[in-house]
Amino acid sequence: MKILVVGGGGREHAIIKALKKSPDCTEIWCAPGNGGIACDAICKDIKATDVDAMVAFAAEEKFDYVVVAQDDPLALGMVDELAKVGIPAFGPDKAAARIEASKVFSKNLMQKYGIPTAGYAVFDDPASVMDYIRSQGKYPVVIKADGLALGKGVLICENEAEAEAGVREIMLDKKFGASGNNVVVEEFLTGPEVSVLAFTDGKTLKPMVSSMDHKRAGDNDTGLNTGGMGTVAPNPYYTPAMAERCMEEIFLPTIRAMQEEGCPFHGCLYFGLMLTPNGPKVIEYNCRFGDPETQVVLPLLESDLLKIMRATTDETLADVEVKFSNGAAACVILASGGYPVAYEKNKEIEGLENGQLAQPMDGVTVYHSGTAQKDGKLVTAGGRVLGVSATAADLPAALKKAYAACETIRFEKMHKRTDIGARALKALEAQNV
Repeated sequence: MKILVVGGGGREHAIIKALKKSPDCTEIWCAPGNGGIACDAICKDIKATDVDAMVAFAAEEKFDYVVVAQDDPLALGMVDELAKVGIPAFGPDKAAARIEASKVFSKNLMQKYGIPTAGYAVFDDPASVMDYIRSQGKYPVVIKADGLALGKGVLICENEAEAEAGVREIMLDKKFGASGNNVVVEEFLTGPEVSVLAFTDGKTLKPMVSSMDHKRAGDNDTGLNTGGMGTVAPNPYYTPAMAERCMEEIFLPTIRAMQEEGCPFHGCLYFGLMLTPNGPKVIEYNCRFGDPETQVVLPLLESDLLKIMRATTDETLADVEVKFSNGAAACVILASGGYPVAYEKNKEIEGLENGQLAQPMDGVTVYHSGTAQKDGKLVTAGGRVLGVSATAADLPAALKKAYAACETIRFEKMHKRTDIGARALKALEAQNV
């Protein structure tokens, strides 16, 4: 099969690496791709959000299957448009993608179908938001832009002044554009966070191995929120008993709710969960693979990813095996200095050959997020530059390997967290006592 993957980050690189293992994958392209992805796929410089150009290109090149990996093109209806020209795709249609593209839609869905989530209220008027927050008098409070905001439209406000600044930023200054026309105000939940990605064909749901993301830029969860500075899998807080509970109380009810609403979900549904003292609750849904969760989940997948993806499209997932190894994986993000605020690009990356470690290490893969080829050299081209992932028999070994691999890579002002997986290791120790 000739396959096109839409996107150009670490998640897409991980998807491509996994798809290439399938005996049915004969040719793989990526649009727009990046400098490192170019070592594994043929890259075509088309913006992921340019639906018309992407669909025209897919038809012209006669792709057998398209994987729409990014949230924006899914929300814009790329899967619907591909279907119109007879090309099957992985991912939800526009109606189902609303589960991520509109916080208002997803919160109302959960309320209607009794799916556990934080208490909330929806507003389209800035003054009313502050009246409500003052009347509640509870801090911290969470304010979310309704629409897509590159993963940055969620503010945790510790006091009234921060809440006012947040409302101003989202609704008046329009920092996230039209995404901030409506906001959701939520109660603040506490407990361990868990990410669970799941394959679904609209009826059957098969979860992947759980993972734990590290959002803050600095060690000990300090600094600004980022797109994710690293991940580990599996998440030790997500016990078999908790997995069973989430399946019954959250996963299957969500799939049934989407069917009831006339927009069955096909593709990868991401559940961002908080394990609160009152049980598991949904913080957010994503309508696609997470980044950098994909960089630890897919290296543990033992089944054929292409076969699974096609089954989500064909509604035959019940007949396909989805198997993960019993090992563990860790991913450490190497970022540009200054990220997630201002950072410089075009810094030469040393320690790699053909996109991977110049001195290969068993079980280590380098996924490229923000890289480019310039004058025959690999350079930085984004805030998050590389994801260094390692698999091993257990989490301590995977972390040790990932960090050892990071030591062999260099670029000017390179920044990484040194404590990825520390909380997970503590949880494992506590469970083994």
